[in-house]
Amino acid sequence: MSNISSRQRHTQHGELASIVYYLNKLILKYWGLETTASGSILAPWVPTREELIPYIMLLAKPRPGDVMYDLGCGDGRVVVEAALRGAKAVCVELNKELVERAKERARKSGVIDKITFINDDFFKVSLADATIVYMYLLTSVNRMLKPKLERELRLGTRVITLDFEVPGWRPLHITRVSLGYRDATLYYYVKGVSDLHEIK
Repeated sequence: MSNISSRQRHTQHGELASIVYYLNKLILKYWGLETTASGSILAPWVPTREELIPYIMLLAKPRPGDVMYDLGCGDGRVVVEAALRGAKAVCVELNKELVERAKERARKSGVIDKITFINDDFFKVSLADATIVYMYLLTSVNRMLKPKLERELRLGTRVITLDFEVPGWRPLHITRVSLGYRDATLYYYVKGVSDLHEIK
C-alpha cells in the first residue's frame, strides 16, 4: 500500500503541472511562437524576407491617408516600410521582445512617430480604422481571423497574405516570387469583393 496521501499526490501533480507550464513558456519564447492570452499557440514567428517587401508594397500601395496593420508584425520590417511611404502603421505583436526590436527599427528609420505598437493578442485589437492589413500567418489562423476581418474591416480595405490564403476568399491577384530555394506566394484581397465571391 502506498504511503503517499491523496493530498500529497495532488500537491505533486500541481508542482509537475507548474514545471511543465514554465518549460513550455521557455520553449515558446526560444522559438518566438505567437500565443493568445489563453496560451494557445497560433503561429511561429518567421520574418518576411526582405526581398519580398517591395512586392508587398506594390500590392498594398501604402500612401498618406492609409492605415496599415501588420498582424504579428515581428521586428516591424513591413510596417516600417509602409511608414516610410507615408502611411500610418500599426504593429500588433504578442512577443514583447519583438515589439522592442520593432520600435528600435522604427527609431533607426526615423518613423517611430508614424507607427503605433500594440503588444497584445491581435484577436483583441480592433481593425476598424485599417485601410490595409498584412498577415504572414498560417491558414488555420487566417481561418480563425476571417470572421473578425469580415465583421470589422471597411469596404475597400486591402488584405495581403504571404504564403497562406484566407480560406474561402477569392484573391483578386496572386503574385509568385522566386526565392531561389522556393517560391513565395502573395495573395491580394479586397474587403467587399473577395469575401462576397467566396470560393466554395
